[in-house]
Amino acid sequence: MRRATCITGLGAVSAMGVGVPALWEGLVAGRSAVGPLTSIDASGFGAKLGGEVKDFSAKDHVPKHYRKAVKIMARDIELAVVAAKEAAEHAGLITRAGLPEGQTTGTTYPAERMGCHIGAALIAAETVELTTAMATAVKESDGEFDLQAWGGAPGGKGAMNNLTPLWLLKYLPNMLASHVTILHGAEGPSNTITCNEASALLSIGESMRVIERGAADVCFSGGAESNINHMRLARLQLAGRLAATAGDDNGGDVPRPYDAASPGTTPGEAGAVVMVESLECAQKRGQKVLARIAGFGAAHSPPPQIPPFAQRRIEPDEGLALSILAALRDAGIGADAIDAIVPHASGIADVDTPELGALRQVFGTRLKEIPLITLTPNVGHSLSGQAGLMVAAGVMALTTQTLPGRLHAGSPPPDARAEKSSSRSVNLRYIVVCTSSLGGQNAAIVLSN
Repeated sequence: MRRATCITGLGAVSAMGVGVPALWEGLVAGRSAVGPLTSIDASGFGAKLGGEVKDFSAKDHVPKHYRKAVKIMARDIELAVVAAKEAAEHAGLITRAGLPEGQTTGTTYPAERMGCHIGAALIAAETVELTTAMATAVKESDGEFDLQAWGGAPGGKGAMNNLTPLWLLKYLPNMLASHVTILHGAEGPSNTITCNEASALLSIGESMRVIERGAADVCFSGGAESNINHMRLARLQLAGRLAATAGDDNGGDVPRPYDAASPGTTPGEAGAVVMVESLECAQKRGQKVLARIAGFGAAHSPPPQIPPFAQRRIEPDEGLALSILAALRDAGIGADAIDAIVPHASGIADVDTPELGALRQVFGTRLKEIPLITLTPNVGHSLSGQAGLMVAAGVMALTTQTLPGRLHAGSPPPDARAEKSSSRSVNLRYIVVCTSSLGGQNAAIVLSN
């Protein structure tokens, strides 16, 4: 008999601020934190709005002895580290990060019983760090970049050696989980999943399975990514995913989930980590259970088509439908038991159309009765960090029995309950959180109270 799993702590860093309370208050109020980009010069890009985390540094949140390590943390790592700290504290856990310096005993769980699974992206290098070194490999004759001069082979100038020391350690995707496990002393099963928007849900699913089979008692789980970066903006723009915006546009009006006329999405940055814990262990230590993870499912879709080579996808996303159905089977319930859905809802028409088709396949005509919880107009789109925020919103909806307000400046189809609305009290027992991804991976979990 498999062990039941639950969520006992939530941690989030988003454009709404640090902490899940900031996120939830903003969602309930129907507020958008998407505004003009200030941390980078976006004048060369079509998208000039985004969901930035303002006045944020991990130095303000890590133990004093660990502050030097922030120098080798990319933005994605900082987001994950702070979200993990928030989640552990919310769960009432004492980890190595919370012990007095020099003390090695007194943690809630032994190190080997704590796992960590955090979704990450292929982290983009900071522009100044990379270009300062690249400038040393420019030809004097014509000002062009010299690949041979960049390398250290015979005839090269070794310009790449002008990158800052330990440069690579800032940009390895597994460094998110690495810093979290070092800080908190989590020496159980650990993994990094790099599957774009599906990363966080797949990580939570892996944590669930690890605990079910008895390999750990609690796991840090979620994802983080910052797209407020020149290289990331270039990738998303070339993929045809970003809306062209002016600096004075209303950010909350730009992404219009499930509206065929939506111009695209807005970039964001976020880290969201939840504490996935054995239900038995949580109850034994007297910790409040925020939500149970009743089921998990994953599946794959055909290879994605990237503009400008793609034709508009109008067929249902079979992989997403299969992942939702698998999660429902795992939970032992039918689609008729679901009270709300937290979908990807990116505002990218070519993504939303097949996603809506998948939801129609699973929920049929009842879909028009099921409210959707959409986040992109509120905080932007953070890819690997997005589904973690979606789970946090789903858990908060369950614990407060409240649907947050929705932003929408367009016209979604009548059976896609994504229209603009205010927050309201409802009776919620089961919520599905689901997402597709740029790489074709899909995941879904069922949350219950």
